Amino acid sequence: MEYDTKTPPSHTGDKTSFGFVSARDRWPVIITGAIDDIHRATSKQTDPEKQEEGKRITQGLATLKYELQHNRQMVPLPDDGGPDIAGYNHELEQRGNPNWFNVSWLFSECYLYRRVHTLFSLSKHWKGYDVFSKQKMSTFRSSRPAVLELAARYNDLTRQLQSNESSASEDERESAEELLFTEMCEICLWGNATDLSLLTNLTYDDIQKLQGSESRKANEKNIVVSDLSAAFAALKRVQKSGKQERRVDIVLDNAGFELFVDLVLTGYLLQSGLATQIVLHPKNMPWFVSDVVPKDFSDLLNVLVSAKTFYETPSEDDQSRSTTPKPLSDKEDEDMQQLFSNWSTLYASGKILLRSNTFWTEAGSYWRMPHTAPSLFADLQQSELVIHKGDLNYRKLTGDAMWDPTTPFTEAIGPLGPGSGIRTLALRTCKADVVVGLPAGEDERLRDGDESGCRKWAWSGKYAVASFCDGKA
Repeated sequence: MEYDTKTPPSHTGDKTSFGFVSARDRWPVIITGAIDDIHRATSKQTDPEKQEEGKRITQGLATLKYELQHNRQMVPLPDDGGPDIAGYNHELEQRGNPNWFNVSWLFSECYLYRRVHTLFSLSKHWKGYDVFSKQKMSTFRSSRPAVLELAARYNDLTRQLQSNESSASEDERESAEELLFTEMCEICLWGNATDLSLLTNLTYDDIQKLQGSESRKANEKNIVVSDLSAAFAALKRVQKSGKQERRVDIVLDNAGFELFVDLVLTGYLLQSGLATQIVLHPKNMPWFVSDVVPKDFSDLLNVLVSAKTFYETPSEDDQSRSTTPKPLSDKEDEDMQQLFSNWSTLYASGKILLRSNTFWTEAGSYWRMPHTAPSLFADLQQSELVIHKGDLNYRKLTGDAMWDPTTPFTEAIGPLGPGSGIRTLALRTCKADVVVGLPAGEDERLRDGDESGCRKWAWSGKYAVASFCDGKA
């Protein structure tokens, strides 16, 4: 706590905050979903000992839900052998052993998921069970049209980049490259809300037509901060410098379709030469429902290599509705196979690495990194760009604090800001109160006369930011 920003944090006791709404409305629903999942899984077991453990985990989740809904005191986490338990419990004590609705939102939300994990990690038969796995795969299945379309676009782009044939001048090529970089980042920013028709024109000669895309303009008006040009310029400078090893890191957010588009960005950065290696940072335990764990990466590759089986086998929802999924065409299956071949080759050759760290699931902000995770901090200094995906990473970068919205991003990220030796790009759709880097008056405009005291415009994911800080400058 001593390393965090002194700006007051978002708080579950603040009834005008999304932290309060989340604790009151969202978390009980999430826990109920976890209870339902483990109950279903337990009912399918034949081993009495595993059944009994499953029932105890279900009861533990029910107890957690009761304590939350009745604003009980947050209790110390049981020791499951994790290196972070002592830190959680020490911070709980430092915070005065608070109740659920009288505590920092960021700390309490991290505590919630860490406590859920202890129920499984302390078991004998359910260690490593991801209570959120089915939801992740379900959302990926529901994104089928976007996955298939983007797979075809990616393969076309790969052929264009590998052929390297163009009559465009060097300046025109660089302009086209920046547009493609922007497209890829915006796809990652918006996830499956992205209009994939933006990637229709893929040749260097035609790519600049994307500038006039109506869909692009419609999305851009909701990106209230965009520093993508500065991020591209930084990568391009390093590429032109002749430096042989050019690494980019991506601190991942959600699994399923979002991981898929993160890999699209990963492949593009490697094949365009903007990077020579990508390090992906997943969580090391099930986290915030849909965050990526290492198994999600292998699960995604398995879907690609057996796409027909995955998409043509009726899901539980399909079975309940008595519907049969539409078969994949030969072209769609071929596109998925090509994608698998491309990504698995990049992974096998060491150009894509997965590197988890316990720091990503600790309770505090990234302001603590230089002090509590110095080896990780030093490692990220070796990267040419660290891309932080999603709302939680943005909250942790800024300390989830109630900054004045005109505060520069470079100031709000504290020790990861200027002089840190780390280039940071945050791609975030807004789903929390904290937002920085806005022009004067923009927050008021977006509130649109709302006098409730709530920053509701920043809760829904309708708006986004792409914020950059060059800590190497």
